[in-house]
Amino acid sequence: MERKFLLILGLAGFTVMADNWVVSPILPAISDSFNVATIQAGILITSYMIPFGLFQLVFGPLADRFGKRQVINTVMFFFVVSTALCSVANSLIDMAIYRALAGVFAAAVMPISLALIGDLVPMDERQSAIGTFMGISFFGQGLSMAFGGTVAYLFSWRGVFVSYSVLALISAVTLFYAGRAIPSTKNPNSKFVAPYLRLISQWHSLKTYLIILFQGIFIVGTFSYLGAYIKETYNYNLMFIGLIMTGFGLFVLIGGRISGKLAARLGRRMVLTAGLTSAFSADLLLYLNGSNLIILIISVCLLGLGFMLAHSTLTTIATGFAPQARGAAMSIVAFCFMGGGGIGTAIGGQYIQSVGFSQFFLTYCLGLLLLLTAAYILMEQKKVTSPN
Repeated sequence: MERKFLLILGLAGFTVMADNWVVSPILPAISDSFNVATIQAGILITSYMIPFGLFQLVFGPLADRFGKRQVINTVMFFFVVSTALCSVANSLIDMAIYRALAGVFAAAVMPISLALIGDLVPMDERQSAIGTFMGISFFGQGLSMAFGGTVAYLFSWRGVFVSYSVLALISAVTLFYAGRAIPSTKNPNSKFVAPYLRLISQWHSLKTYLIILFQGIFIVGTFSYLGAYIKETYNYNLMFIGLIMTGFGLFVLIGGRISGKLAARLGRRMVLTAGLTSAFSADLLLYLNGSNLIILIISVCLLGLGFMLAHSTLTTIATGFAPQARGAAMSIVAFCFMGGGGIGTAIGGQYIQSVGFSQFFLTYCLGLLLLLTAAYILMEQKKVTSPN
């Protein structure tokens, strides 16, 4: 049962993350179509991420109250429609509105899926399960780089969103029918505000959420402009940009597969430290010699590995905060991560315009170094029982 429901949830996560991140490699094509600068078109990333983060705070309590599976089934069909609308946008403003709607409905998938895993998987096996789910989800992001870049190069960026709306429809139908076997508890007495106040008022949970927030700012902020950086530095077409950025998704998948085993052997603080160190190294290498293609590819892979090692660890820790309001606990995780990503992308775009990519990578590298230091000091060392 566990493997089946992980695959079902993984397909939904795969679809959402593929749609989420596909804008990055095709950002130059969209900006050309609407006759705006690539950095200006970065609003399409922010317009998705911020609603994606904000509406986690709505869907988490709704899932606790009305049933996690029931809520995720409903919003997936609205996600199909909003993704399809992106293919017919006539201006940057239209596109930003449709991306925002897609972000609203996509917001249900990650926190509710993680909450379901928290409900059904014992803690000693949970990081491996979360790593598997997130690895599948973010591998969708990785494949979207190559697929989206190739479709945009051979046909049009509009064809990318047509393709993803079809994929979203398949995922929604599969989740609706096959997902009926997944247990989904309801808590009619669940409150909307009280769980959030309780979670952020406790230091052990608040510090985790703050680390997730800054992880989103620096890691997602870096990732958001890799496509534009490759275009400016190498002048590659969208297909090659997508292929290079697929390395991120591949190493996210690898990180998801090994994170649970590493946590059992080394402890969660060490895995978190390793993840943030990997992401820090990626930005440092981009600053020092990103114009070297081999260094660029290594950096992209290190960023993906670092993200997954850190994020799967933090997410696993957060699943234990509020067993009776796990949807709310996971909502804050997604809100902090995606909201942080939106902030990091918005700030990064302005910063790149002012000082260029090199100083941008250096600044975010230093930010990750400070975050790494703070996380090592604040987080407790805890090993988990290795699953059989």
